[in-house]
Amino acid sequence: MTVEEHSHHSFLSDFILGSQDGLVNVLGILLGLTAAATGLRLILIATFAALGAESISMGAVAYTSTRARRQLYLSESQREQREMRELPDQERAEVASILTGWGLSGAEQDDLLDRICRHPRVMLEFMMAFELGLSPVAEDAPRKSGLLVGTATVVGSLVPVLPFLAFPADLRVAILISVVLSAAALFAIGVYEAKTTIGSLWKSGLRMAVIGLVAGLAGFLVGHFLGATPAL
Repeated sequence: MTVEEHSHHSFLSDFILGSQDGLVNVLGILLGLTAAATGLRLILIATFAALGAESISMGAVAYTSTRARRQLYLSESQREQREMRELPDQERAEVASILTGWGLSGAEQDDLLDRICRHPRVMLEFMMAFELGLSPVAEDAPRKSGLLVGTATVVGSLVPVLPFLAFPADLRVAILISVVLSAAALFAIGVYEAKTTIGSLWKSGLRMAVIGLVAGLAGFLVGHFLGATPAL
């Protein structure tokens, strides 16, 4: 897999991670606070505080985790190159073992084995991909991943809170619209995932919506029961 191919998959996972996380967390906070009969001002303060902290946190996690994957790939690549120089017979045997696992044998295997081992770069990328299961990570990937996840988290977080800004005088209407809007956004994210990868558009969309709404319901129940509990 090339860096370009892998970057497309990373974009999908980063977008889904950030947008879903931001939307679900903020929806849970909003429903929990409204269930606890909290005033609108406090609801918005808590929500935007969570939005800011969550977006920075998610972006930082995406940056550090992607950087760690790049560092791991570079480290393993250096180790593999050293073994190719110092233990060529052993490395050739490892390539042959992989080809055997693919069902190749005899002259067919020997021909492909010679072709791979004749070119150090080909052999290195072959071993990185099929022995270690690692994909290359571009130098700017950590920065891009952090920015994308952080931005997607902000965008996702704004979806459930917009109705509270549009209907500040009627929290019941705001809650209803927020839930419906959030469900629609989660469904759209699931559809995008299915279109980009594979699977049923409806199943993927419904699965994403159900997961998000269940998390929001958990926030509502916590707020309801805590709000109904007398202060100690």
